Amino acid sequence: MRILVLSDIHANLEALETALAAAPEYDLVWNLGDLVGYGASPNEVVNLSRKLGTFFVRGNHDKACSGVSSLEGFNPIAAAAAMWTMHQLTPENLEWLRALPRGPVKPREVEGALCVHGSPLDEDEYLIQLRDAVQPLSQSQVPVIFFGHTHIQGGFATDKKEWVTIRPTYDGDEKSERLEMQLLPRAHYLINPGSIGQPRDGDPRSAFALFDSNKSTITFYRVPYNIKAAQQKIHAADLPARLAQRLAEGH
Repeated sequence: MRILVLSDIHANLEALETALAAAPEYDLVWNLGDLVGYGASPNEVVNLSRKLGTFFVRGNHDKACSGVSSLEGFNPIAAAAAMWTMHQLTPENLEWLRALPRGPVKPREVEGALCVHGSPLDEDEYLIQLRDAVQPLSQSQVPVIFFGHTHIQGGFATDKKEWVTIRPTYDGDEKSERLEMQLLPRAHYLINPGSIGQPRDGDPRSAFALFDSNKSTITFYRVPYNIKAAQQKIHAADLPARLAQRLAEGH
C-alpha cells in the first residue's frame, strides 16, 4: 500500500496544492497534524485535507487554534496567528479540529506503523536531535513511527547497535526532487516527512513523503511552490510579517 504522509501544513494552501499536484499515485493519506496556524488559509486547508482522507493526528497548533489548549508556551507571533485563526475558522471546521485524535494513533490498514505529531511518548515533544529519539526508539514496538512537529525532514533509526540521524541531501532548492530510502528489516525508524507549509531545515520547498508498505520504502520529496502568493495572503490578513518572511528562508 502506498501512503502519502503529510505534516505541518500550517494553513499554507499554495504549498499544499502544489505538493499534491507533484505527489505520485497513492492509496491513502496520513496527516500528522498542525493543519492550521501561521498561514492565511485555514479554512481552505482544512476543507481540502478533509477531502483527502480520514486519518489525522492532532498537532499543538490545531489544539491552540481550536481552544483545546491554551496559548501558554507560544511565542507572541505564534499566539497572534493562533488567535487570528480561531476567529477565521468556520464553526464546522472549529469543531472538527477540536475532535482530532491525540497521538500516537495506529493506522488500521497497515501493520507495523504508528503516527504521532511530536513524539510517541509526548504529543508535544520535539524530536530534533538523536538524543531526543533514543528513548522513543528504544521503547518502540513497531518498525516505523511517523512524526512531525519539528518541520525538519528526515528522522532517526537504530538496529540497537548503531544509532543514526537521517537527513536527506538534495541538489538545490529550485526544482522538484525526491530521495528513496529502503527500510531495513531489523531496524526501527522515526520518520518525519517534513513540513508542507513552513519548512525549517534550510530548504524553503514544500516537504512530504511516500511510504510504500509493500516495498518497505520511504521516499522523501521536496517541491518548490509559489511562496510569494502565500506571503501576500499573510500580509493581506495583517498577520505578523515574520510569518511571511520565514517562508522564503526555510527557517
